[in-house]
Amino acid sequence: MGYASTIKVPFGPQHPAFKEPEYFLFEVEGDLVVNVTPRIGYAHKGIEKAFEQRNYNENIYLAERICGICSHAHATCYTQAIEEMLGIQIPPRARYIRTIIAELERLHSHSLWVGIAAHEVGYDTLFMYTWRDREVVMELLEALTGGRVTHAMNTIGGVRRDISADIIPKVKSGLDYFEKRTKEYLGILKTEPTFLKRTEGVGILKPEDAVGLCAVGPTLRASGIKNDVRADDPYAAYDEVPFNVVTLDGCDVLSRTLARGEEMLESIGIIRNALDHMPTGELRVRVPKVVPPAEVFSRVEAPRGELIHYAKSNGTAKPERYKVRSPTLANIPALCKTLLGVHLADIPIILAGIDPCFACMDRMVFVDTKANKKWDLTMDQLKQGVNK
Repeated sequence: MGYASTIKVPFGPQHPAFKEPEYFLFEVEGDLVVNVTPRIGYAHKGIEKAFEQRNYNENIYLAERICGICSHAHATCYTQAIEEMLGIQIPPRARYIRTIIAELERLHSHSLWVGIAAHEVGYDTLFMYTWRDREVVMELLEALTGGRVTHAMNTIGGVRRDISADIIPKVKSGLDYFEKRTKEYLGILKTEPTFLKRTEGVGILKPEDAVGLCAVGPTLRASGIKNDVRADDPYAAYDEVPFNVVTLDGCDVLSRTLARGEEMLESIGIIRNALDHMPTGELRVRVPKVVPPAEVFSRVEAPRGELIHYAKSNGTAKPERYKVRSPTLANIPALCKTLLGVHLADIPIILAGIDPCFACMDRMVFVDTKANKKWDLTMDQLKQGVNK
């Protein structure tokens, strides 16, 4: 009996690389991947439909819960969208506070991911050290906002809390400690033989493929492409706070790791500058509860890359339509490209290389290919489990 030249290896939806469910079907020859087919949609939460059932203020906190690691990024993107539809500008001090919390969140997200990357290649000592030091950032976020995961800092028209002068020394002290540790870990990542063996030259994404497949964030910048919403389309206070867009040209998992490490150092510089130059004044402006008919796109540079929110209003106190495009979805085509030609053992670290968040990526729509129509469910149908 003859054997097929390739075999199919299912990876997921429950698998060792991630705690979130997602499915990839790999075709392999020997132990080399020759094709990969993603099957997304296992973690649908109905959150976009839920936006239509709540008023604009309630949706701030719903937006935060799209993703626990980048909750402030989603809340910022949401409030920006509503503020644009209302035609208002938030106070200068609020723009600086949003920037400070966003960069603390980036430190939290990137340090968490560096630990996960180390864990995926069996370097659990570095995993434990980075997560230990991440607690410094988590404690600063809690001190500034009251929450470690969801911060409830944003509101439509500005921010809800101030950063008082007496807490600034504590923030700077924490940043000094975290900067020292980050530099130490970057040195380890650049020289540790085991980590280099597992990441250098692994999961190649050439610049032309990164652009052609619409990669975003550190995944794109690690392929030498200088693209960052904070610099290209500034929001909050990014047009006033100086920083460098980190790019590397290794195009591999190692470069994606080092890019996030270098970005952490830039984030520390942004926070320090914002704290030193934060203007005085009001924290927010009053806004109406009813939003006039409008249609807008809002985008921010979340830790994983460009995050897009689409909002449509109809002159009521609730949005008519809301749509979220997370960075992970944008990076899936590029991820599949990086997986071609690699060894089976490299799949977990390459998948981890884009820092995926499948829970905030997955959306769902019903499609009838024969009738050429599509639809989604109403809230009542979701509750009853009834399909059309």
